[in-house]
Amino acid sequence: MPITRLFFVCFVFLCVPFAYGAAPIKTHSDIVWAQPEGFTLTLDIHVPEAGRDQYPVLIIYHGGGWLLNTKSIMDDMARYMASHGKYVVVNANYRLLADQNNTVTVNEIIEDAMGALLWVKDHIAQYKGDPNKIAITGDSAGGHLAGMVMLGGRMLESDGYAGESLGFNPSYLPRGMTAEKIAANDGLKVQAVILSYTAFDLAAIAQNNFETEQNPFWGWANAKPRGVFGDAVSFATRPDFYRAASPINHIPQSRDYKLPPQFVHVGSEDGMTTPELAKDYVKRIKKAGHSATLKIYKKRGHGFLDSGCNDYTNGCFTDLAVPTLKDMIRFLDKVFARK
Repeated sequence: MPITRLFFVCFVFLCVPFAYGAAPIKTHSDIVWAQPEGFTLTLDIHVPEAGRDQYPVLIIYHGGGWLLNTKSIMDDMARYMASHGKYVVVNANYRLLADQNNTVTVNEIIEDAMGALLWVKDHIAQYKGDPNKIAITGDSAGGHLAGMVMLGGRMLESDGYAGESLGFNPSYLPRGMTAEKIAANDGLKVQAVILSYTAFDLAAIAQNNFETEQNPFWGWANAKPRGVFGDAVSFATRPDFYRAASPINHIPQSRDYKLPPQFVHVGSEDGMTTPELAKDYVKRIKKAGHSATLKIYKKRGHGFLDSGCNDYTNGCFTDLAVPTLKDMIRFLDKVFARK
């Protein structure tokens, strides 16, 4: 969860994707993909210009503790992956908890992440993307969203989080489709997932004072601390709300549902998403019969994939992020059998 929004990007790093042998890309900026309750959500699409008719797709969900940042914090990563990896890269916004007068809930944020994937599947062919070859990734809170998109795709209900029903109703639905039809058709299925220093367990996070003033993210977002499912819900009263929104609780046995291959990584010095948490998640994934690769990057803390240079990472994108992005490209190339 990056600690603060980036304001002091060094311009030289914005040019990185176009240097060192990178291929040219065309960027389509701020495309409106949904307007839940009138709140405009946008995304950027970066398309390689290498001459191919179609490319695999990578969707990015940014981090920020569900309270901070926009897709801009992932600009450098998105451009690098498109220009060096030859992928159509979608960098998506979603609502934050403090949006809409501090009323947004975590389940609605998950619904935004799911909706972004459905929009991409509907429209990405117009941007040379292959809707049948999609990978998703996110860092920190964005990793939580990517995990829930992968693991919550069978938990879709038109009523969403209502009453005893704890399902998700995506913020975008293809014409003529309902949440139930999407679930029945496995419409949120993707071919690969990359989870970067991910928040795996919302229940544990809530019990660690996330919803109180002890969590500085609320202050940085200029929002009053509250329950992430609203003032009327807490872990003490409705623990099922938190568990239903936690990737760690939805790992199926491979005989029941086969998950896509996953690349899970974390920094050795990360005190927020510790290496132990990543190890535990990968252990559970493998025990259930799925494929996952874990890598721990030495001398890396939290948020090291962010754009530019940052005080909280004590470094810059080129040095901190690029080695990991190269590993991501190798992982994706293997999944998609690129030649």
